[in-house]
Amino acid sequence: MKPSRAPYVASRIPLSRRAFLRSAGIGLSLPLLQAMSPVLGRAAPAPGAPRRMLAICNNLGLLADQFFPTDAGAGYTASPYLRLLGEHRADFSVFSGVSHPNVDGGHPADVCFLTAAPHPGSSSFRNTISLDQVIAEQIGTLTRFPSLTLGVNTRTRSLSWTGSGVAIPPEDKAADVFRQLFLQGSAAEVTAQLRRLDTGRSILDAVAGQASALRRDLPAPDRERLDQYFTSVRELEQRLQASRGWEQRPKPAVSVPVPIDPANPAAYMEKVRVMYDLARLAFETDSTRAITLMLDGVSTPALELAEATLTDGYHNLSHHGKSEKKRGELRRIDEWHMRLLAKLLTDLKETREDGGPLLDRTMVLYGSNFGDANAHTCFNLPTVLAGGGFRHGRHHAFNTAHNYPLPNLFVSMLQRMGIPAERFASSTGTFRGLEFAG
Repeated sequence: MKPSRAPYVASRIPLSRRAFLRSAGIGLSLPLLQAMSPVLGRAAPAPGAPRRMLAICNNLGLLADQFFPTDAGAGYTASPYLRLLGEHRADFSVFSGVSHPNVDGGHPADVCFLTAAPHPGSSSFRNTISLDQVIAEQIGTLTRFPSLTLGVNTRTRSLSWTGSGVAIPPEDKAADVFRQLFLQGSAAEVTAQLRRLDTGRSILDAVAGQASALRRDLPAPDRERLDQYFTSVRELEQRLQASRGWEQRPKPAVSVPVPIDPANPAAYMEKVRVMYDLARLAFETDSTRAITLMLDGVSTPALELAEATLTDGYHNLSHHGKSEKKRGELRRIDEWHMRLLAKLLTDLKETREDGGPLLDRTMVLYGSNFGDANAHTCFNLPTVLAGGGFRHGRHHAFNTAHNYPLPNLFVSMLQRMGIPAERFASSTGTFRGLEFAG
C-alpha cells in the first residue's frame, strides 16, 4: 500500500511573484510566499527552486596569520578570524593555497577577482566576463534585475564586467539601491516617499491597510515570513534615515586649518552592514539572483570603531611594514569584517524560504585579490564560501607555493546555480574536494 499524500490545495489568494503593495503611487515589493505558488500543501520544492550568489571582495585583504588555519580537513583548528564565524562552522568552507593563475599587479587585481583575467597591471590588459555576468546571461531574465553591482566607498572599482570587458559601475549609495529595489512609482512619487522617510514615516505606514488585509488571508508560514520581511524593511529604513540625517546637519565652524576629513564615525562598517542587509532583502524578494559587492578600502580614511580610534587610513594600515601598532589596528578592522560576515550568515539562516534557511540556496563568496596587501602579492588568497547547498565545515588546503586555480571554484558555483559550465577563465575543471550537499 502506497503511503498517503497530502492533497494539493489551490490557494484562495493566488499572488504574482511580482506582487506589490501599493499606495499613493508607491509600490513595495513582497517576499516570496507560499501563496505565490499555484498550489499549497506538502509538495516538495520545484527542481527549479531559486539559487543565488553574493560575491564579496575586500580589496585590502586580511592578515594571513590571523585568517588561515594551520591544519586541514574537517577537524581544523579555527584561526582567530574564523573563530568569529564559529557559530557557522558547519555552513562554510575555507580555502588556502588558491589564486587566479597569472593575475598579478597588486591593486589593479581587484577588478579580476570574479574574472580571473591575467596580468591586470599590463598596458594591454583587457578584462573579461565576470562570474556574476555569466549567471546574469543564463538566468537573469527570471528576476526583475539580472544582477546587482554594489560597492562601499567606490564608484570606480567594480567586480562586474561584461563579455566585452566593460565595467558595470557599482552603486554605493544605499538609499538609491533601496529605491531601485523596493519602490515603484514615478520619480516624483519616489522622491516624495523618501522625504516622508526623512521625517520618520515608513513606507510600511502607507501600505498598512493593504498589508493587514493580505496578512489575514495568508497561511501561518506566510504571515510569519511577511512579518519578518516588514521588520527588516523598517529597520533598514531607520538606518537609512539616520545616515541621511548627517547630510542635512550643518557642520560646526572651526578656526583651525582644514584637515583631511575622516569618514563619519564607523561609517565604513555601517555602509558594509547596510549593503549586506540590502543584498539579503534583494534575495528574499527574489529581485535578483546575482549580487557583487566591492569593499574598497583604498581611499578610506581613518575609521572610528566602537572599541578603538584608529590613527591611520585603512590603506596605510594594510601596508603596515610589519609595524605591530599598525597590524594591531588593521586586525581590529579585519575582525569587524568577520563579525559583519557572521551577522550576514545569521540573517540568511534566519530568513526562511519554503521552510528552509535562505542560506541553503545562497552562495556567499568572501575573499580578496590580495594574499598579502603589505607585499602586494596576489597568491594564497583568503577565501571563504558559505551556504548554497555545498558540504561545508572543512579547510581545503592546497600548495601555498604552487596554488590551486581559484577559477575551479567558479565552475562548481556555476554548476550549483544550475548552469552547465565546464570551464571558466583559467580553470582546469570543478573544485577538487568540494561536494554538493544534495
